Amino acid sequence: MATRVLVYDDNGGRQEALKLLVSNEIDMEFAGARENCNTVEDDILKLKPDVVLMDIDMPVANGIEGLKRIKKLKPGIFIIMQTVFEHEEKIFEAIRAGADGYFLKKTAPAKLIEGIRDVLDGGAPMTPSVAKKILEMFSHQPTAKNKNNFDLTSREVEILSLLTKGMSYKMIADAMIISFHTVNAHLKKIYEKLHVHSATEAIIKAIDHRIV
Repeated sequence: MATRVLVYDDNGGRQEALKLLVSNEIDMEFAGARENCNTVEDDILKLKPDVVLMDIDMPVANGIEGLKRIKKLKPGIFIIMQTVFEHEEKIFEAIRAGADGYFLKKTAPAKLIEGIRDVLDGGAPMTPSVAKKILEMFSHQPTAKNKNNFDLTSREVEILSLLTKGMSYKMIADAMIISFHTVNAHLKKIYEKLHVHSATEAIIKAIDHRIV
C-alpha cells in the first residue's frame, strides 16, 4: 500500500512542487494540501495520511499548533516539519511536541523523499544544521541528576550518537559499514532500553541524560 503524504504549506507553488515530487514515487501517494492547520482534525480524518509535511510558518493556525493537534488526535502519524529559517525556539518546541523530522525548505528533493522513507522506518531525519542546533540547545539544559546509560552497549551508544546528529538509518549503516537491517535491529533494542517509542524521544532522552 502506498504511503499517503499530506502537505501543509501556504505557498501554492510549493504545494504543487511537493505534489509532483511525491506523485513521482511509485510507493507514495499525494493525499492533498492545505494552506494552514485551521481544519487539521477534519483533514486528518478525511484524508488519512501516513506522513505530514508541515510548514511551520502559516497564517491562522501555524505548523507547531497543527503538530500538537495531530499528535493528540492520531499520535501514530509521522510529521516532518519544514521551515525556511533555523529558528532555535521553534525547533526546540517542535521536537518537544513530537516532530518526527525537521528539514529546511532548501533541502534537495531526493533528501526529502529519503527522509519520508526514513521516518517510516523509525528514524528522525533532519537537516544537519538543524541537528547541530538541537545538540547545542540541549547541551545548555540542566543535566539529569543521576546519569544513566540504560545499559547500552558501546555499539548502541555509537549508533545513538549518529542518530542525534541527524543521520538517517541508511547514513548510519554506511558510516558503520553494516546493513540497514542491522541498524534497524540495534535501534529497536535501543528504544526498548530507553523506554521510548520514536527516534525523537530517543534523541531527547540521550541528550538529557548525557548518554552521547
